[in-house]
Amino acid sequence: MRYLLLMLFMSGTLLVFAQDAVDGENVFQKIADDLYGAQDLDLNYEDLYDNLAQLLAHPLDVNEATDEELRFLKILSEEQIKNLLEYRLINGYLLSVYELQAVPGFDLVTIQKITPYIQVRDPASTINRSLWQRVKDESDNYFIMRYERMLQTKAGFRSETDADNHFKGSPDKLSVRFRSSRPGDFSFGFSAEKDAGEQMTWNQSRHQYGFDYISFHAQLQNKGRLKNLVIGDFQSQFGQGLMIGGIFGMGKGGETITTVRRSNIGHLPYTSFSEAGNLRGIAATLEVSRNIYWSGFFSSTKRDAQVSDSIQETSIISSLITTGLHRNEKELAKRAATGEQNLGSVIQYKTQRMDAGILYNQIVYDHAVAKTATRYNQFIFSGTRNENIGSYLNYTLRNAAFFSEFSHSLHGGSAYVAGVLWNMAPRVDLALLYRNFDRAYHAFYSNAFAEGSTTQNERGTYWGWKYTFHRRLNVTGYIDLFQFAWLRYRIYTPSDGHEWLVRVNYQPSRKTTLFAQIREEAKVRNIASPASTLYTTDRGRKYNYWISSDIGASDHVRFKTRLQFSSYSIHHQTTRGMVLIQDIRFNMRKLEVTARYALFDTDDYDNRQYVYENDVWLAFSLPAYYGRGIRRYILLEYKLNSYVSFWVRYADTQYTDRDAIGSGVDKTDGSVRSDLKFQTRIKF
Repeated sequence: MRYLLLMLFMSGTLLVFAQDAVDGENVFQKIADDLYGAQDLDLNYEDLYDNLAQLLAHPLDVNEATDEELRFLKILSEEQIKNLLEYRLINGYLLSVYELQAVPGFDLVTIQKITPYIQVRDPASTINRSLWQRVKDESDNYFIMRYERMLQTKAGFRSETDADNHFKGSPDKLSVRFRSSRPGDFSFGFSAEKDAGEQMTWNQSRHQYGFDYISFHAQLQNKGRLKNLVIGDFQSQFGQGLMIGGIFGMGKGGETITTVRRSNIGHLPYTSFSEAGNLRGIAATLEVSRNIYWSGFFSSTKRDAQVSDSIQETSIISSLITTGLHRNEKELAKRAATGEQNLGSVIQYKTQRMDAGILYNQIVYDHAVAKTATRYNQFIFSGTRNENIGSYLNYTLRNAAFFSEFSHSLHGGSAYVAGVLWNMAPRVDLALLYRNFDRAYHAFYSNAFAEGSTTQNERGTYWGWKYTFHRRLNVTGYIDLFQFAWLRYRIYTPSDGHEWLVRVNYQPSRKTTLFAQIREEAKVRNIASPASTLYTTDRGRKYNYWISSDIGASDHVRFKTRLQFSSYSIHHQTTRGMVLIQDIRFNMRKLEVTARYALFDTDDYDNRQYVYENDVWLAFSLPAYYGRGIRRYILLEYKLNSYVSFWVRYADTQYTDRDAIGSGVDKTDGSVRSDLKFQTRIKF
């Protein structure tokens, strides 16, 4: 009977999936719109996208995926995850992804969203097969070569008379990446990158070997009691990310439920080109006994830092550098300037309903951290050692999933977060979260849910909701109330604020998707007085409005249109900004063409507009549209065969309000900036 049902499912829906399968670029456009719905926080979103894309580029085996791995996708509700796990327990392994239609709570829309991220493997394929045979015959693997160049010349390339600022390398940006993996079994690979202006050189004293940045990893999973082992570069996320979190800092956006809870996903290979987020060493997870697991890691690596001599004639770190740029003498002097040792341990107790653990983390620097004192950073970390200890508890009860974590800095303050995701009714989902971070709490690798960019000096309550009228129409929203007990950057007084969002998603047909969104954020900010050296403060309010349509005119042509508008009001003054975007995509079998034409007009930086741009595979472009002008790009993808693909991308921005772009060493003359990018991908 199960096989008969599967055949009926496949015959009824195979054509639908073939015509409307979500391609990679649409997937990441959805990520940009849903998971990062307000890209104006102090975060490096391109690095966040890059890291997330690397993880999602290797589909999970739906028969082996854990609840935390499914939760990490940010697509399935807690109810759907529970139903899928119960279905697997009762019926055994799924025979095809189409069998998901037999799982309670899974409709075609959900299955279409999750299909790019999952696969069903035949478990018999691994029986009596060596690791080398599985690598050779069954792995998802690729090799990427990427070349990028700005066609205008930055000031740093013209500063021959200024040795400290002159860029030593060529204007070319080069990247290579290789990875071979089988989810739940193994993964190994490497990444290497040279940014524009950096040298290709062999310098052991500066820890550079050819490319300026090289990353590598090897991973084994599910080998008896050894559940996970990563050697090389890795990242770790446990609990709610208060203490130990990777580069997954999703903000508040159009997806108001699933992004609230962090996934207790453990150790993962680090494959991003971001040069400041990796740990380097060894990480492992062992099954100690039934339901009890131990996870630990040790990392020893070099970090970029501004190291200088103090009054006591000892070297101190005045700032940690995260740009990853090493183009001139000033930047090279900060390259790998200090050592960092990072040690962590987690004892975990896990059953079908409960996941609890105790965490410890210690970070030691070669030099003492002593950042320049200002009004707002008097409680910032200082010294050579930071230690945190804490615990987390997650519990599922029927249609509600509770989650929490507490962490304490042994030489500072505490932080805790607690929340619940509740499938209140078949059409109603709710999320509630409370967080409280002391001003003296210090965690360098946290990614907990927060209004600010760090888990420090914040208290807040978030309430999110989602109502599904039917499978084509839903409305989502949230309200977040937050307070800051101490001063912050550009806010020289204790303050509070709020933020809310409402979004309507409508899919009238398989080929058409529409959404409209409004968001308001109110925060206090300093106001400079020309008659005094003292600051006063006032509350600023920012409104964002989005209207977007994605229409498939035919099987080969799609049109996307978007209007974004914002206004910012403070101290009896209001400024505005807008961008109008038209995208078009042609799919001609082996050749796919995507193009954009955008008009933007913003009064100031407070009204800058962020919009995701299609890019070559596993690359991201998220420029800030700021000022007045036109933004254009064209992207060509050609699939030579099943193994080789090529991409070419040209983009330019033409401003009408300036004769130079950028500042300092990144300044270019003229009102136009243009970029060219080539990429080749080879699958084995």
